[in-house]
Amino acid sequence: MPERVNYWGIPHNWGAPELYVYTIMFLAAFVMLFRFYRQASLWWKIGQPEARWDKLHLRLGRLIQYAIVQTKVLRQRYPGVMHVAIAWSYFVFFLGTALATIHDHFFEFLFGNTLIVYKFTLDAFTIVFLVGAGMAIYRRYVQKPRRLTLEPGFTGSLTLITLIVLGGLFTESLRLAVEQPAWAWSSPAGWGLAQLWIATGASDAALTSWHLGIWVFHLLIVALTLITLPVGTLMHALTGPLNAFFSKLNHPFGTLSPGKETPTGKPIYVSQLSDLSWKQLLDGDACTECGRCQDACPAFAAGTPLSPKELILSIRDALRSNGSQLVGEAIATEALWACTTCGACIHECPVLIEHLDAIVDMRRYLVIEGDVDAELQDALTNLGRYGNSFGQSERMRAKWAKGIESKIKDAGKEPVEYLWFVGDYAAYSPTLSEITQKTAAVFQQIGLDFGILYKGENHSGNDVRRAGEEGLFEMLVEKNMKALERSEYQTIVTTDPHSYNALKNEYPTNGNGGKPVLHYTELLDQLIASGQLKFIKKLGYKVTYHDPCYLGRYNGVYDAPRRVIEATGCEIIEMPRCRDQAFCCGAGGGRIWMAEGEMSERPSEARIREAVELGNVTDFIVACPKDITMYADAVKTTSNEEYIVVKDLIELVFEALSE
Repeated sequence: MPERVNYWGIPHNWGAPELYVYTIMFLAAFVMLFRFYRQASLWWKIGQPEARWDKLHLRLGRLIQYAIVQTKVLRQRYPGVMHVAIAWSYFVFFLGTALATIHDHFFEFLFGNTLIVYKFTLDAFTIVFLVGAGMAIYRRYVQKPRRLTLEPGFTGSLTLITLIVLGGLFTESLRLAVEQPAWAWSSPAGWGLAQLWIATGASDAALTSWHLGIWVFHLLIVALTLITLPVGTLMHALTGPLNAFFSKLNHPFGTLSPGKETPTGKPIYVSQLSDLSWKQLLDGDACTECGRCQDACPAFAAGTPLSPKELILSIRDALRSNGSQLVGEAIATEALWACTTCGACIHECPVLIEHLDAIVDMRRYLVIEGDVDAELQDALTNLGRYGNSFGQSERMRAKWAKGIESKIKDAGKEPVEYLWFVGDYAAYSPTLSEITQKTAAVFQQIGLDFGILYKGENHSGNDVRRAGEEGLFEMLVEKNMKALERSEYQTIVTTDPHSYNALKNEYPTNGNGGKPVLHYTELLDQLIASGQLKFIKKLGYKVTYHDPCYLGRYNGVYDAPRRVIEATGCEIIEMPRCRDQAFCCGAGGGRIWMAEGEMSERPSEARIREAVELGNVTDFIVACPKDITMYADAVKTTSNEEYIVVKDLIELVFEALSE
């Protein structure tokens, strides 16, 4: 019967080998923990306090989901399989070492079939690790993707962890080569390598001597890896799980944190390292440098100074180098203003780093300092004075409604079932008035009991907040909440996903009684399902649909718009980047109010080219007024007028309802 052999090949005159092993490992673990504590203590010594200890059971679930199962890592096939192969292998190796320790000192159970399963599992994961390490070498040194920076630290870390695994494999194979037990097949990798040792014709004494040397080397490499873990590229193995544990429990970016305050209520404007919270400092140390955020960032793709990866690493580097000033030194103001707040960086990050909170916090400082784009400043001034970014009178907000035959109810004066929050662009932009009128016409034809707030509506403030003007956001919320409180309705319907996000996620619920907020595509989808909305004809167009960031990634609304499109008789041809990986139009976060600056290619232009490359699509369908503005212009600037037409989804619905 197979039995575990403890410390095979170690000379008896060495005494108890456990003494050497445990002493070295204890010292290495002590140094590792001390180094980690010294770094981690900076988070709460330097950073501002932040409550992240609530609902521990949910946080434990996140730890399991993202740090152990690594669901986000696996979203990208090649790097996901590569990383999981390495990480899970080491988890199994750690568990195997723990079981061996229990067997040796507390309870003997590793013998017979149990030992065979134990050996086979460790050997199988040795192969899994080597495959993963090979994939990492190929990716870093052959493929060389742009998002990855080839640093000596990575090479050193990969070398160390590979040597650990090879050391374990070699010692096992040398023992099998000498003993040649009948159950050697249970260690297929070790037994295969043992055949090579046997083929050399070396004596048992020589093989045993080699085993001793490699065993000592293996032990020292393990110790060295532990010692360097808190200061090298493998730091994320410790900080990544912590970051997942302390991540936001609500939607990662649907709700933005308000501005920081001191215990006495004094605002904190983030310009220096010490103005960040301890969690934001942890974000810096948790970064794996995988570059997924950078790959997904529309601002980076457009050639702006913003890389979400480099921004987070700037925070990390400042923390490790005792730096202080962030804004204007470690982080360029141009990079902060380039962000579209699309949320792709957060969505792609495997360790749940919260890039947007840091960016918006630093934008708030820039607003206070007056370091704001001139066009953005004009828009903010108009919003404060008129309640809209167009600088027009509140009496002009419902000017578009004059083209409607049946007068739309005033939800501030009479009860309605649906309160339609139209939004700035749909209300004021002259190029969008026809689409807004068609929306009203569709609602009327369906027989909806709906109304609007007329001059009582103000900008929702969604992009105002993300531009860093927290005070103005609060003022707009207060004005809108007063209008909502004066109104009697059952459900809010929005045209604009930006308004949808603010009303649903960031407005207080006491004013409207927590009543539901729907995007118009969700409402239409419900009406189709209930039979209240039936189309007269099938359109038969081949279209592609663009997921608005604040409807899709922020709020998970992907299927409703697609079901409505299909109900009109159109066939949807998906772009390569769709649903939660959709590419931003470039308008969010106040960017639509800012000068574009130098770009290699605008995000909207890149998106239109992506749609045109599908080849057989005639219509580019959107469900956001800002998308209409951005993409209609991009079709012209890319000279694609004859190939594709930008339409709001409501235009398909209107046409399918028309005789």
